[in-house]
Amino acid sequence: MKQLDGKLLTTGMLAGLTAALLVLAANAQPSLSSFLYAASAMPILIAGLGWGNVAAIAAIVTAAALGSIAVSPLFAASMAIFTLLPAGWVSHLASLARPASEIGGPDHLIAWYPLSDILMHLCALIALAVVFLGVMIGYGPEFIRELVNAVMTAATAQEGAFQPTADDIAQIERLMLVLLPVVQGGMWVMMLTATYYFAMRIVTASGRAKRPREDMPSALRMNRNAMLIFLAGLLAAFVGGPIGLVGVTVCGTFGAGFLMAGFASLHLRTRGKDWRLPVLVLAYLSVLFLLPTFIILILGLADARRTVALTPAQKADTKSDNNETQD
Repeated sequence: MKQLDGKLLTTGMLAGLTAALLVLAANAQPSLSSFLYAASAMPILIAGLGWGNVAAIAAIVTAAALGSIAVSPLFAASMAIFTLLPAGWVSHLASLARPASEIGGPDHLIAWYPLSDILMHLCALIALAVVFLGVMIGYGPEFIRELVNAVMTAATAQEGAFQPTADDIAQIERLMLVLLPVVQGGMWVMMLTATYYFAMRIVTASGRAKRPREDMPSALRMNRNAMLIFLAGLLAAFVGGPIGLVGVTVCGTFGAGFLMAGFASLHLRTRGKDWRLPVLVLAYLSVLFLLPTFIILILGLADARRTVALTPAQKADTKSDNNETQD
């Protein structure tokens, strides 16, 4: 039996300690909670991308144990499902490689696990996490009714002239019931993708990265199979009830993946153009409105493909290369 490396375990435990402290800080600072929760995935990603699976597993176990001791086992489980496990799995997938000849490439190159497939896995994991959270808190019409009533009571107490009708409240409840899982799932996918991007930059700068740091405008796409999952979620959303809530959650997470792919495609298509900056600024500002966002989403759906990063076999451990192949 192979003996575990003490340095890897120590590195992983330090990463887990950092992740746990970031999550605890998020609980103490609600105004920065989203940023700190997403940042807690970075130590796990850095440990996995730079030191391997053993360090990532040690980091996850350490962070979960500290969360259980400091708060509760349920808190630790939520932290693991939402942040630790997705980060560990993404780092594992990003470290997978095989000879490029196995997928029809040159013999002297190594092919790394496609970024498009990694993003699809992340969308699926976050969708499962949001569904788990919904079951845990009893998410549904009653939960939303209590939430809306609390918000309306606070708004009425602050502004006496604000007196919504029963129809207005019912409409808000229906909208909130659908929007909350969509927004939560979609935002979490985007934040963890951004965390992976920065973790990859840090590991590459440190010289420990084995995987090449891809050019995101050309590499960040969704697998074509993700279109089928997105469509299934869209159809389930019209069923209503618990199945409908699962469907809108899938639409939110996978829709976020296609939206990011659409923006990446737009970056690539405008590269080298004089009018690139104003177009990109307008595109990012347009996410505040439904129709322009839908257009970017369609662009991501239309450009679904797999991009495989390649490195020379004899230099795969020490040098990155930005060659890519598509299938």
